[in-house]
Amino acid sequence: QMMLVQSGGGSVQAGGSLRLSCAATKYLRSTPYVGWYRLPPGKEREGVAAIAITGDGAVYADSVKGRFTISQDIAKKTTYLQMNSLEPEDTAEYFCVAGLRVAGIFSGRSFDARSQGTQVTVSS
Repeated sequence: QMMLVQSGGGSVQAGGSLRLSCAATKYLRSTPYVGWYRLPPGKEREGVAAIAITGDGAVYADSVKGRFTISQDIAKKTTYLQMNSLEPEDTAEYFCVAGLRVAGIFSGRSFDARSQGTQVTVSS
């Protein structure tokens, strides 16, 4: 069974930075992609970023392009989400997921494994 353990998150002022990490116990054939979706307070879940476990093909939501960077440490089976220039609109609970398709990760509804959530709060 695959497990994802997320770390990072916290509170920061607008313009600040945070980094999320997502460590996998192993990868499966059904989990060639890893990424994040977030759940803002009172809003629908939103895909943030995804990447292949090989480190190729990073994809971003328009709302975070140019500010967030997703990367992969293949040897450590760990995915990172570097979040810079954070805005209050980035406030949400973030979940790391692994699945077969990027679309599934971005929907936040189709994946094979999910980490515990971590809160990111950005104050203005």
